Amino acid sequence: MLILFNKPYGVICQFSPSGDKPTLKNYINVPGVYPAGRLDTDSEGLLILTDDGVLQARIADPRHKLMKTYWAEVEGVPTIADLKSLHAGIDLGDFVAKPAQARLMPPPSALWPRHPPVRFRKEIPTHWLEIGITEGKNRQVRRMTARIGYPTLRLIRVGIGNWQLNSIPSGTWLRASAGADQLGAKKSEKRP
Repeated sequence: MLILFNKPYGVICQFSPSGDKPTLKNYINVPGVYPAGRLDTDSEGLLILTDDGVLQARIADPRHKLMKTYWAEVEGVPTIADLKSLHAGIDLGDFVAKPAQARLMPPPSALWPRHPPVRFRKEIPTHWLEIGITEGKNRQVRRMTARIGYPTLRLIRVGIGNWQLNSIPSGTWLRASAGADQLGAKKSEKRP
């Protein structure tokens, strides 16, 4: 079984209780599935869950180089030179991030509201970046944008390999299939 879940902001990527924060158990009542990788509590978007341990390892293990695609709303106006820094790979102190795909993008249309809303500073503009990485270390995208001088205000994972978030509403999930060809996905059934 494979589940694509649009994780809301503030949800912890585990089923066991954790203080007063919501967990996956608040949204997914399917026994035997576990996250294939993680998504920070303050990030949103695509999380894959499965009951297949081999598939789980293949999705989560960076050796398989599955592209993880994010939309990042950043404070400020990144330049082409800033994006080239991300393309080249960037030293984050404890490791050097591998070269990333990065481009400016228009603000996403039909994006769900975040709760709580992002705090903006009136005098500083924001822009959206699409960033693709094959690693996925702790807070990596946030650290990368901060390193080039543009703190991330909102981060949404929209793709893992061929699986895409598409129009899955925040807080809901659907069953998908794992094709042997590049680990693709097809929609089949939505769940609240």
